[in-house]
Amino acid sequence: MYRETRSVPHPTAINNEPPAAVEAALARLGRNIRIARLRRSLTQAQLAERIGVSRFVVAAMERGKPSTSIAAYVGAIWALGLLEDLAPLADPAGDVHGMALERARAPKRARRARTLDDDF
Repeated sequence: MYRETRSVPHPTAINNEPPAAVEAALARLGRNIRIARLRRSLTQAQLAERIGVSRFVVAAMERGKPSTSIAAYVGAIWALGLLEDLAPLADPAGDVHGMALERARAPKRARRARTLDDDF
């Protein structure tokens, strides 16, 4: 007899012991979502219904719980009308460090153009 089993996600280091900077960023994001929700006079249950999650997910998000899905965070930001504020996040145009690395790998001089031989 076949029995369906659900896979339980394995805990990862980032979920169990996130770096302090990650923990602080998630806590700040959770607080910001909570403030935005309260300013709109929404309960956790109302926000949860709008994004299709349980009230417990919204509570975990507002606490900055690392294992909460990024989809839940982005869904809450969308439901609160703040999605445009998310656009600059990780924008390649603002990645100063990445652009510096890219320039360092770029050739220092142009290659000489090869002439094509169209003699078949």
